Amino acid sequence: MVVLQSLNLYAVLISLAILSQVSQSLHFELHSGRTKCISEDIKSNSMTVGKYTVVNPNEAHPSPQSHKISIRVTSSYGNTYHHAEDVQSGQFAFTAVEAGDYMACFTAVDHKPEVTLSIDFDWRTGV
Repeated sequence: MVVLQSLNLYAVLISLAILSQVSQSLHFELHSGRTKCISEDIKSNSMTVGKYTVVNPNEAHPSPQSHKISIRVTSSYGNTYHHAEDVQSGQFAFTAVEAGDYMACFTAVDHKPEVTLSIDFDWRTGV
């Protein structure tokens, strides 16, 4: 009886692992005028959602104009799934049409003197 319960528990855990979504939560720095790309291997017909925010260095005041980014999310075939210019935050969601590497590229506004932006990025893909 104990062996049967252990096998059932094992089967449930395996099922949950297979059906769970993949999540990638990142915090990274980006310098003025530079681009940083992050890729994710996504299966065809998988739903994916992303959320990004430029961290405000001084929460007591609005973010400075220098703390804006552009972002583009593309497939390995060059199809654009999300694009935003001069934003401090945003989100995207789509169902992947083709399987392969999807790339989220963040570009910081060119600013003199150079500033370093901190970016929080959460990218989730699932069944």
